[in-house]
Amino acid sequence: MGNCPLKCRTKQTSQETPVAPDLGRNLVVSLHDIPCYGVAEFSLRVGERLSVVSDDGDFLMVKSARTGHEIYVPTECTAKVINRWFFKGLSRYKAEELLMQAHNRTGAFIVRESESHPDYYSLSVLKRPESYLGSVKHYRISRLDNGWLYIVQRLTFASLQHLVEHYTEFTDGLCCTLDKPCFILGSDNTTTTTQMTIPLPLAIRRPTINWKDISRSMLFRGNRAESEHSLVSDGLREAISSYLYMTEINEQDSI
Repeated sequence: MGNCPLKCRTKQTSQETPVAPDLGRNLVVSLHDIPCYGVAEFSLRVGERLSVVSDDGDFLMVKSARTGHEIYVPTECTAKVINRWFFKGLSRYKAEELLMQAHNRTGAFIVRESESHPDYYSLSVLKRPESYLGSVKHYRISRLDNGWLYIVQRLTFASLQHLVEHYTEFTDGLCCTLDKPCFILGSDNTTTTTQMTIPLPLAIRRPTINWKDISRSMLFRGNRAESEHSLVSDGLREAISSYLYMTEINEQDSI
């Protein structure tokens, strides 16, 4: 695992709250551990989510989604990510390194450009049995003359998106079905980390009522402020009250 020692720039102090990752299109990941001299806690890690602030060709100014820190890195030390699972500029070796990270499980995958065939793609899939570390399987995605794509010729797809969607449901020759795209540190898959969880409404089970032992005074005693301690809810109390009122009117009319 190589290092890219570089100078870095920041507008933050170490006490500031890290900036939440933006969801823009200029998403890249770090392909190396990149130290930031003098500010060790802001060093980049391999597989970390970065957003591009500026592009100078050979160098990028990127912002870390994990720390909010800005740093110059060589363009070759990053890979552009499209649709969350297509890694542009990623080698076979780096695909294996990213997929073998501890956060990934069986079915984690990356689609990348083929190194040996310029017009083709490769699908890299992690297979991690319980008994050992696992391995990464690579599948060539070939292209027909009409532009359609395939791993096996009997199954062709109009786009990479269609291909990925199919193999998330069926193995059809793969080592396993596709699960989640490769883990990216600081991205929205860190629990699914940055997603807000909405608490479920509190359900209160009231005690079972033996109606034979309940008198009318017990149903309607107390004011609205005491209703949470009542045997019945406000809605049920009002419904019963309306029913009894209508019953009394009917009885009077029949006399």
